[in-house]
Amino acid sequence: MNGDFVPEEDAHFSIFDTAVATGEKVVEVTRTFCHKPFKLEDHVERLYEGLDALQINPGLTPDELIEITQDAIRRNVSTQSEDVDWQIMHYISRGPAAHFEIIPEEDLQPTVLIHCIPLVNRLGKMAKKYSDGADLVVVEQRAIPQDILRPQLKSNGRLDHVLGRLQAKLKCPGSTGVLLDKDGYLTEGTGTSLFLVKEEVIQTAPAVRVLTGITRKMIFDIAHTLRIPIEEADLTVSDAEHADEIFITSTVICHLHAKSFDGKSIHDGGIGPITSRVRQAFIEEIGLDYVQQAMQYDQFLRENGSLR
Repeated sequence: MNGDFVPEEDAHFSIFDTAVATGEKVVEVTRTFCHKPFKLEDHVERLYEGLDALQINPGLTPDELIEITQDAIRRNVSTQSEDVDWQIMHYISRGPAAHFEIIPEEDLQPTVLIHCIPLVNRLGKMAKKYSDGADLVVVEQRAIPQDILRPQLKSNGRLDHVLGRLQAKLKCPGSTGVLLDKDGYLTEGTGTSLFLVKEEVIQTAPAVRVLTGITRKMIFDIAHTLRIPIEEADLTVSDAEHADEIFITSTVICHLHAKSFDGKSIHDGGIGPITSRVRQAFIEEIGLDYVQQAMQYDQFLRENGSLR
C-alpha cells in the first residue's frame, strides 16, 4: 500500500480519499493458476488505459507495478498451502480529494493498493455451479449506454452491475443477472461476459457495448484454435431462450455453463458439446483443471470451515 507491504489490518487510508468520496478509482482483478498470475501484463495494460482516461498518474510505470504485484503474490503464497490460488486486486485512486482542502495540493498523492485474496472460500462455495450450471436471469436494470460511459473503464463503482446483482438475487436467489442495453439487446452478465451457442456458432455482444474482458478475448482465441465459428451480434432475450448452449466467463470463475436462462432450461441443464470443448481447451491453456480445484476447495470448506 503506497510503497509499503503491510498486514491487512494495518491498511488504512484517508476518509477523504477519492476512492470513497467521489469514486475516482480504477480497478483490476487478476488471478493465479498454480501460483502464477495469468495474463498479468494484459490486466495491467487495461488498468493504465483506465488511469489515462481519469488522468491519474500512479507514480509507477507498468513494469514497476508488475514487479511489485509479483512481490505481493510471493509474500502471500507462502502463507497458505501449495494448492491455494489467489485473486489479485489493484485499486488505484486519485488520492485525497483536493476540493476538501484538507491536504495542501502540493502534497496530494494517488493511493495505490495491491492485495491478494485466497480463492478457496469464493470458488469452493461455487463448486456446485461448476457441476450443475448457473441460473441466468434478465434484470430490470439496463446497462449504462456506451455513449454515456465507456464500458472499458473498469471501476467497481459500476452501479448498473451493482443494481443488477441485487435485482437478480430477489428474482432468483443464487442467480447471475444479465443486463440489456437501452434497445433491449443482451450485453453481459453482472461481472461476466456472456456467450450463446446456436447451431454450433458462438455468439456474443459487440465489443463496443461491453467490457472487452481479458477472458472474453481468450474465448475468441480458443474458438479460432478449435475452428469453432464465433461472432459478435445483436442478441435478444428470445435468442438466449432458444440458444442451444450458454456460458459465461470472467477472470476469477473462468468458464461456467448456464443451466437456465430466465427460468427456461438450456441444453436440459447440462453442459453442451461446444461449451464442453471450450472448457477443456481453457483448462489446457491455463494448465489447471479449475473445476476440480473448486471441488477440492469445497471439500476443504466442508471439513474446515472458511479459510482465513
